[in-house]
Amino acid sequence: MDWLMGKSKGKPNGKKPAPEEKKLYLEPEYTKSRITDFEFKELVMLPREIDLNEWLASNTTTFFHHINLQYSTISEFCTGESCQTMAVCNTQYYWYDERGKKIKCTAPQYVDFVMSSVQKLVTDEDVFPTKYGKEFPNSFESLVKKICKYLFHVLAHIYSSHFKETLALELHGHLNTLYTHFILFIREFNLVDPKETTIMDDLTEVLCTSSGSSSNGSGNGSSGSSSGNSAAAQNHVKER
Repeated sequence: MDWLMGKSKGKPNGKKPAPEEKKLYLEPEYTKSRITDFEFKELVMLPREIDLNEWLASNTTTFFHHINLQYSTISEFCTGESCQTMAVCNTQYYWYDERGKKIKCTAPQYVDFVMSSVQKLVTDEDVFPTKYGKEFPNSFESLVKKICKYLFHVLAHIYSSHFKETLALELHGHLNTLYTHFILFIREFNLVDPKETTIMDDLTEVLCTSSGSSSNGSGNGSSGSSSGNSAAAQNHVKER
């Protein structure tokens, strides 16, 4: 679990900002594409008589498998040459090893670190117990939060760097549906700090509002300032 202990901070890298590119995934003809019109806000709610940890474990495991599968569809295009850093729009992510050392890696390396580490956790009976009567560890919720944060990075990278390939494969409807479901789930249980997901607020507002979740805004009332935050974010590249 040491891989989950690293902390990250955003800071300007001192370089001149690159011109803002048009975000293809925000085009109305693509954002309206889904594979189902199901009300995900209802789907993510904790059912009566279901233990919270059981619900978190079940959904986290499912999202891990679905996001891993979604990434696999474009993995051949996500290479060390095409994605030399794990970047999402104006933010660059670093991995932290078991000693807490920050590692600059390519996007495919970062995703491999995420998926390999999460796979070990969700198959560990001491962390994600499946046998009747076995208790969840006290650190379970914090581990789920860390997992969801890293899974969000992977989803965001697909949109930011590989939406064209996803579109060519006609899998954008699957990606939009998965993203909407995932975002509403992490919001419902406050699993990821809204500051972490701000980078994709423009997409979240479009997809989740159209899914009947407009009462949530874009996470903790940030919708009103999302345009201002987006403009300010273009001033520099952040590191995390």
